Amino acid sequence: MGGYILLSIVMMLISFGIQTKLRNKFSHYSKLHLSNRMTGREIAEKMLSDHGISHVRITQIDGELTDHYNPANKTVNLSHDVYYGENAASAAVAAHECGHAVQHATAYSMLQLRSKLVPLQNVSATILNFVIFGAAFLGFGIGAGGGKLVLGIILACYSVITLFALVTLPVEFDASNRALKWMESRGIVTGAESEGAKDSLKWAAMTYVAAAAGALVNLLYFLLQFIGASRDE
Repeated sequence: MGGYILLSIVMMLISFGIQTKLRNKFSHYSKLHLSNRMTGREIAEKMLSDHGISHVRITQIDGELTDHYNPANKTVNLSHDVYYGENAASAAVAAHECGHAVQHATAYSMLQLRSKLVPLQNVSATILNFVIFGAAFLGFGIGAGGGKLVLGIILACYSVITLFALVTLPVEFDASNRALKWMESRGIVTGAESEGAKDSLKWAAMTYVAAAAGALVNLLYFLLQFIGASRDE
């Protein structure tokens, strides 16, 4: 398990670095105020209205960068700074989350696939955590007689997690593209505001790229371990 732990630490550090960069970018572009003085809530309302979406509610939630679209109850949930913000960062985030609402309303295929994978992803993550913990601390290890079985379970779980992470990428990039295209066509952001919004969404997307890369690296690691265990039989 030593190699897996080292690999996890490396990927964790990369993810932390990207998260830190994202927070710095959001803080920087939060100071770039929109000339139209629209808040994130107003931008979200307008984007939904322009796309003929009237059944989605916009709510304000606690936290920082906790913004998300919930397809189950059809809500665009914006953090305090985004909901009330009148800047390039809040505009980008609000429009991005509405991009997911537009995907939902238009039955975007990758979003539908991602939604179907959510239960399987959750179960796989739960099983994986239990098995990894057991292998690392409880002794039913990968080197024991049942090592190949343990590796097979881990490999199956990481296959689902990796698939989910890869499917998430086009969903997130498409939502950002929809957001930027709409904001620019409606003059919501112009000039430096537009560049700030693009940069904000680029670093937000990098968090998903890092998650997908981490899942893929772990999948390949355990695939090699599984192949090695098979050869040793």
